[in-house]
Amino acid sequence: MKKYLLGSLIAAGLTGTMHTALAETAPKTVTIGYQKANIFALLKYRGTLDTDFKKQGIAVRWVEFPAGPQMLEGLNVGSIDLAATGDAPPAFAQAANADLVYLAHSPANPKTEAIVVPENSTIKSVADLKGKRVALNKGSDVNYLLVTALENAGLNYKDIIPIYLPPADARAAFQRGAVDAWVIWDPYLSEVETNAKARLVKNAEGLVPHYTFYLASRKFADTYPQTAKQVVGELGTLSDWANKNPQEAAKILATSTGLPQPIWDKAISRMPFGSERMTPEVFNEQQKLADKFTQIGLLPVKVEIGTATWSLDKKK
Repeated sequence: MKKYLLGSLIAAGLTGTMHTALAETAPKTVTIGYQKANIFALLKYRGTLDTDFKKQGIAVRWVEFPAGPQMLEGLNVGSIDLAATGDAPPAFAQAANADLVYLAHSPANPKTEAIVVPENSTIKSVADLKGKRVALNKGSDVNYLLVTALENAGLNYKDIIPIYLPPADARAAFQRGAVDAWVIWDPYLSEVETNAKARLVKNAEGLVPHYTFYLASRKFADTYPQTAKQVVGELGTLSDWANKNPQEAAKILATSTGLPQPIWDKAISRMPFGSERMTPEVFNEQQKLADKFTQIGLLPVKVEIGTATWSLDKKK
């Protein structure tokens, strides 16, 4: 009888310990960085992640950032757990020793970034950019597009005059003719095509894939892998909804950004949503980007993109 009671007490104790351990596998709060125009904004406004996490006793805190680099600095210092950015910001963050991991990526969307010129410009091809003033956001995804497009046309980066401006300032410079061309991404691309009749010279098709990456701090991803996987799954579910309901997605993003819905209708028409786990092929594409930025001197060091592989992917 004593042995039975002792065994029961031990079993009860082990069960209690197991329940405590299980309770500790989920965070109390998940802090997500977002920009008004990206997929996490769509997730925030739909509220599905908040609802699902609330059922598990997890609160979601949303923190808005003006751009990817600032958001990844927040990820590095621990003020947020998760983020979504384009191709370039993670490479620059890795160069600054940010301890992040790539959780997943969107489908390639090369039509969402392009080189544009004023409607009546004499510039007809990338080769015509030689000696011209080209506005772009320094170290951004479109910086990679521009370098690749120039090389494909037999030019190099020194053959143009880069004018480094954030999107709002570049839009104003483009409007008043202070620059000859602008390299930009959606929804700014859709806006300038619609309202300024900008003419497309070349988008990223056939040059660079252009992904959105879903990122996490390594500490968060390795401490709470199931929570991180659930977010990736939620992004997948959201993507399926957005691809099937583009006008509703456009309406949400119009509310988030303040841009008219027709601008977002146009942007979303060339913006496939999705959430796919990382593969060696996508890591290789990201390595090409990092190497190109090192080559032209925008990255001060060589970056090994693969060091930011999530531990769950290393086990595959």
